[in-house]
Amino acid sequence: MAEMQSIESLLKKTGAATPAGAPVQEKFEEKMGEIRLREKEEETQKKAAAIGVPYVNLKGFPVSPEAISQVPREQANALKAISFLFTGSDVRLAAVDPEAPGAKELLYQLEERLQAKGGLYVISEESFRVAETLYDALPKVKKIVKGVKITDEELSRFQGELKSYGDIAKVLQNASVTDVMTVMMAAGFAFGVSDVHVEAEEAKVAVRFRIDGVLQDVASLPHDIWKKLVSRVKLVSGLKINVNDRPQDGRFTIFLKSGDTDVRVSTIPTNWGESVVMRILKPGSIAVDFATLGFRPLVQAKLEKEIAKPHGMLITTGPTGSGKTTTLYAILRKLNTADVKIITLEDPIEYKLEGINQSQIDHAKSYTFANGLRSILRQDPDVVMVGEIRDLETAEVAINAALTGHLMLSTLHTNDASGSLPRLLSMGVKPFLIAPAFNAVIGQRLVRKIHEACKEPFDVPEDQVETVKRILGELPEKSGEKPPTEWKFFHGKGCDACNGSGYKGRVGIYEVLLMDDAIRAALSESLSEYNVRELAKAQGMVTMAQDGMLKAIDGLTTVDEVLRVAGEGT
Repeated sequence: MAEMQSIESLLKKTGAATPAGAPVQEKFEEKMGEIRLREKEEETQKKAAAIGVPYVNLKGFPVSPEAISQVPREQANALKAISFLFTGSDVRLAAVDPEAPGAKELLYQLEERLQAKGGLYVISEESFRVAETLYDALPKVKKIVKGVKITDEELSRFQGELKSYGDIAKVLQNASVTDVMTVMMAAGFAFGVSDVHVEAEEAKVAVRFRIDGVLQDVASLPHDIWKKLVSRVKLVSGLKINVNDRPQDGRFTIFLKSGDTDVRVSTIPTNWGESVVMRILKPGSIAVDFATLGFRPLVQAKLEKEIAKPHGMLITTGPTGSGKTTTLYAILRKLNTADVKIITLEDPIEYKLEGINQSQIDHAKSYTFANGLRSILRQDPDVVMVGEIRDLETAEVAINAALTGHLMLSTLHTNDASGSLPRLLSMGVKPFLIAPAFNAVIGQRLVRKIHEACKEPFDVPEDQVETVKRILGELPEKSGEKPPTEWKFFHGKGCDACNGSGYKGRVGIYEVLLMDDAIRAALSESLSEYNVRELAKAQGMVTMAQDGMLKAIDGLTTVDEVLRVAGEGT
């Protein structure tokens, strides 16, 4: 009796209830089993802390079929290691003995095969046993494929229904959630869309396309499909479906017989749900030859002379979406010959270039622009392209590379070419390093081209004519540019093919600042953007506004478009 009371007392201390009629001994053993398991988990936690490896308890952990299937069951049992998390960009492996060579080798293999960032965790024997039983469910689970498998037949079918922008809304209204993705991508190919925006609003879901740099409303979807649509996008993009309170980035691939196209996905939380932006990275969009970029002949000749130099630095400047990457890739194509080694450092690699070694930044592994650039220079390159100069460390390494026999290409975020030198000086770069390193700076924007199918002569308002006269009246004599004596202007009257906009496609407007003796002599830490601009005019530089107005007179674009993009110049 005393023994039974002692058991009941212990059960009370451990918090166990004793149902009427239940055998006390069974309940005691059950509770003691729980205590032993808890102690085992605590021991595993202490072990993890001692060896400096994170701990996880997989009992009750939501392990996805996609994650567990990354390691075959036989291998998991042999190593007592299991893959419990896989997002596409990250993979996590849990092992009873994470210090065993087999576990470490398995993680390395997963990282290499999946091209994902890996992590190794400690688990208890019980935790492994529970997780291992999840293999039993695998045959019943449909394999998840990251990527939108749009067949050429599906694409042709939807594109056949998308004759004009107005058709997009009609087709989307009758499409299933799965087909909505296919329709948006089909429309993206049909109308030359660069970005698809899907935004939750209070009463609806807005679908907007960025076409030729301008965002346009194309359709509205019922708000009740929003969660399903976002889940679909996240699933194929390798994003966490249950995370909606912080930004996420991913990507997926559209598989076609004509070639795969990557789509970069970004989500951020907003008032009415997440905002999703999908950037379509079509390889053909950057397959532009240097000669067809839109440089005027005199400027192109000067720039080709700078590109042909064996060393030095060439920078492109402008805001996001101004065509800087296209310009750099066109220059790389021109330089890409069998006797030239070219290496790029990008964040991220958006387009693949044949014959060029492309390397991607990984901040998680301290592979930054500055560190990566140092490593690249040990690879004996002739030409190096760095995606962006963001800080003093990267700037100094890049400039030193330009001074030691390499042709260095990069981008800088400034409004125009004249602002690049003061920007570098403000970072802390010394003037005596900039002077001998720089060859040229390209400032650029993209303007929409008049749609040739609906192009017609147009009488520009008198005030705009006066603006054009003032801008072109400031053309430097040394530029060699002389506008025609007879001016004719055009516009697109609008048609179904251009959605009534009168524009189709884009062309660059440029200004090219050459590093001459006058600018080198003026370089100092107090050099202002105004000083550089005046020296550039004396050199004969044609500004972006002037280049745009010359293209308007040539009938490539409109005065309105140049003023929208470049303003009236300075």
